[in-house]
Amino acid sequence: MDQLMEIEAIKQLKARYFRLMDQKRWDEWAELFTEDFTGIYDGPHPQLRYEGRDSFIRQNREGLADMITVHHGHMPEIQFTDSTSATGIWAMFDYVERKGSGQAFQGYGHYEDEYVKRDGHWKIKSTRLSRLRCDAQPARPPAEM
Repeated sequence: MDQLMEIEAIKQLKARYFRLMDQKRWDEWAELFTEDFTGIYDGPHPQLRYEGRDSFIRQNREGLADMITVHHGHMPEIQFTDSTSATGIWAMFDYVERKGSGQAFQGYGHYEDEYVKRDGHWKIKSTRLSRLRCDAQPARPPAEM
């Protein structure tokens, strides 16, 4: 039962990762990562590499400022390496649109994460996004509600 609760806590952490990034709530997003966070992101863009949480947050704040993003994570595979560390693999989908450019893409792939538990909370220590496919498409005007 304890392990299931820890898995759920990691799932909630990753859900906040996607939601806070899409909402551009950068200060809250920063709380999800360790200070020594590392990240590698493959995409339709040249590979992006990040060393350190502060640099990662700053570069995403700047790089995604004029972007509309929608991220989904699915089918988590979470394994514990000990009581305070775990790994996870997530299937992912994202939609990325540069505002006003008429350009967008949809991406499909996997996140591979390392998590650590510090002060009772799970944090993302590292992540790697490997894309399997990216489909360019024209951006569409937002649907009316």
